[in-house]
Amino acid sequence: MLVERLRVVILGPPGVGKGTYASAISRAFGIPHISTGELLRREIAAGTELGVKARYFVERGLLVPDEIVNQVLCNYLSLEECRRGYVLDGYPRTISQARFLESLAPANAAVALRASIETIVSRLAGRLYCPACGRVYHVTWRPPTREGFCDTCGTPLARRSDDDPSVVAKRVRIYYEEVSEVIEFYRKLGKLLEFDANVDSVVGVPKLLSILAERAVRIPPESY
Repeated sequence: MLVERLRVVILGPPGVGKGTYASAISRAFGIPHISTGELLRREIAAGTELGVKARYFVERGLLVPDEIVNQVLCNYLSLEECRRGYVLDGYPRTISQARFLESLAPANAAVALRASIETIVSRLAGRLYCPACGRVYHVTWRPPTREGFCDTCGTPLARRSDDDPSVVAKRVRIYYEEVSEVIEFYRKLGKLLEFDANVDSVVGVPKLLSILAERAVRIPPESY
C-alpha cells in the first residue's frame, strides 16, 4: 500500500497567517508543524549542548547562527514522526538555511502567503499572546474564554509592542528584504506557490489544502 509524504515550507510576513495555515496542513496530512523557535526553546530548556550554544545568543538578543538552527532542525527531522513529512513555519529565513534544507529533506512546496498591509494591520492590532505558554489569541477571531486570560494556563494575556499599527509596515518591509533571496531560490526550483492570504482562512485553508494534495508524493511504507 502506498502512503503520502508532504514537505511544506510556509513563508510570509508577520500577521499573514502562517500559524493558522501551517496548523491546518499539519492536521490534514498528519505531519508535524515545526517552529524552529520552539525547537530552540526546547533545547535551551533541556540544557543540551546545542541549547547551551543557542542560549548564549538568545540571552544577548542576537540571532542564533544558522549552523546551530540547522543542526537542531536536522536532529528533529531525523525522528520517526517526521518520516511522512513536515510543515515548517517561518523557516528558512536565509539562503543558507534554504540550501541546507534542500540538501537534507527537500520541500515539495514553498508556500508564500501574501496579504495587504491593511489586512495584516487589522490582524496584528487585535492579537494577544500568553507570555507563559506562548498561545496566541485574537480579540475578534480567537478570543480567550475568559477575557484577558489564557485558556491553557490562566496567565494574563499581553500584546506585543511591535504589533502596534505604526510599526507593522516597517516589520513587513524588513521581512521581505530578509527573505527575498529565499523566495527567489524556491521560484527558480519551481517549488514556489504564491497564495492570496487576504481571504478569511475559512475560505483559504480548504483551497490551499487542495493545491498541496497534488504536491504530495506517494511512497511505499517500507521506504519512509
